[in-house]
Amino acid sequence: MTVDYQESREPTIFNSPLMLFFVGIFLFVALLYRQMDLALLGILILVVVVGAKAWCSMSPAHIRCDSVVDTRRVFPEESVTLVTTVENGKWLPVCLRIMWSFGGALKPEGDNGSTIWQTAFVLWHQTVKFHQNFIALRRGVYPVGPPRIRTSDLLGFFEKEKSVIDAAHIIVYPRRVSLRPVAIRKRDLFGAPGAKSPVQDPIYILGTRDYQLSRPSRHIHWKASARHRRLQEKIFEPSEQEKVLLTLDVGSFEKSNQKECFERTLEVVASLAVKLDGMGYAVGFAANGTLTGGNSSVIPITRGPRQISAILETLARMQTMPSGSIAQVIKQSLGLQRGVSCVHLCYEDDLSVADVEKFFQKRQIPVTFLVGRRDRKSQPARGKKGIYRYCIDEIRINRSRQR
Repeated sequence: MTVDYQESREPTIFNSPLMLFFVGIFLFVALLYRQMDLALLGILILVVVVGAKAWCSMSPAHIRCDSVVDTRRVFPEESVTLVTTVENGKWLPVCLRIMWSFGGALKPEGDNGSTIWQTAFVLWHQTVKFHQNFIALRRGVYPVGPPRIRTSDLLGFFEKEKSVIDAAHIIVYPRRVSLRPVAIRKRDLFGAPGAKSPVQDPIYILGTRDYQLSRPSRHIHWKASARHRRLQEKIFEPSEQEKVLLTLDVGSFEKSNQKECFERTLEVVASLAVKLDGMGYAVGFAANGTLTGGNSSVIPITRGPRQISAILETLARMQTMPSGSIAQVIKQSLGLQRGVSCVHLCYEDDLSVADVEKFFQKRQIPVTFLVGRRDRKSQPARGKKGIYRYCIDEIRINRSRQR
């Protein structure tokens, strides 16, 4: 059974050196006047205090602590359970208090404070578990722990702190929001599904259908033909899928000091990536921002079960500090890939956007621009040569409720 404390325990008179001094004088006077009852009382107090202090000094030994979370990747407003396991590996029982401190991005569930204390009595060679739920408030990567552990004697006269090094990290993805339809121009000739594609991949089979005499006999699916009692042929996936590269210019937000708009833009990127992946697109991501942890901010265009998780984690680690030119990052991330459509996100139309637009036009890559601030008088929704421009806040649905 555990009890919550919001503040640290106040010291008692038994751990005061002045109190021990008066007890020593009291014992000396009792022995001087041969008052055995008072002398035994003084000796008993000294034995209890000295024994409690010795107990407390030995209490941190062989105390092992391990903290784990039920999930390391969450979205904002989702709850995470932190389980701290404490093992007393000696024959001496101790009184244990453990404290968790949460920053501004993590909030204890059902509590208004940022510090939570719990206490328990741990017997010899016993293991106890402390459970604490907290809520992630905003995007980022945050450490949880290490907890502060204080051990004491059974009477609670003295306390000693046990140092713990290990800490868990929580990755909070950007919030997913609802988006209005965004026009993404396609150039891929082989993006049509199944038999509509002029080039088919014999490795990936979408299904079967009745065999047509004009089709090669090597495409006959003999097991399906035996099951249906008529010839069936295989339907293949196209050899190339529709590919979309999401690019983000971090420098434009840093230059204008628009951190709130930057967070809303990351939410749009995350929501758009999940939406495109659900539609069957191969999605990639490239940005010129630095990441927490020093990883690469470029996710190659592909389609797989871990692709969206990689993009969301990159967005969670994204900082507003630019690492270079966005045009150079786009050039390196595209490489020799063809048939790619691009969605470019930035804060406003400036010289860097013009350079990116020229690069896409030179490579004949269809592009859609999403800007944080668009001058409606000078920038129409659809630019020249079929280039679309949208305002980021305009494509979000129920922005005030989701913010």
